[in-house]
Amino acid sequence: MTSRYAKIVLTLALAAFAFMVTFNNVTDYGSNFAFVRHVLSMDTTFPDNAAMYRAITTPALWHAAYWLIIFGEGLTAVLLARGAWSLWRARNRDAATFAQAKKSVVSGATVGFLVWFFGFMVVGGEWFLMWQSQTWNGQEPAFKFYMAILGVLIFVNQPDAEQA
Repeated sequence: MTSRYAKIVLTLALAAFAFMVTFNNVTDYGSNFAFVRHVLSMDTTFPDNAAMYRAITTPALWHAAYWLIIFGEGLTAVLLARGAWSLWRARNRDAATFAQAKKSVVSGATVGFLVWFFGFMVVGGEWFLMWQSQTWNGQEPAFKFYMAILGVLIFVNQPDAEQA
């Protein structure tokens, strides 16, 4: 049972994290909107880099991108919370039922991975060259987030023994 409780608690912790990120982005919209604006406009990358054609300088697109990020973070929170609840309800059931209860955890972790790895590392970091910015480089925090998600996802997906 200890392993099952750990899977529930770690999933709930990820859900709480994704919720807090979503909550902060909605209630303090301007702070992180500035980050999105600078990354997309590429205004703090190396001067005269050859990829400046990728820059997005349309405010409506900055807002759309930011709301897409917020949506992904919120969906991550909801799916992980739902997954933690499903695991909690199945905690005393057989191993097959507990394994079935992991579906929302897998979905939530996948969405979270897409937000923080694909969104921040692939799109932000490489397409918009965020790594070139001394001020608006979110790769290190994103790395911490998606590695935590992957760690919990791997642990949650370890097979569970039948309960005595």
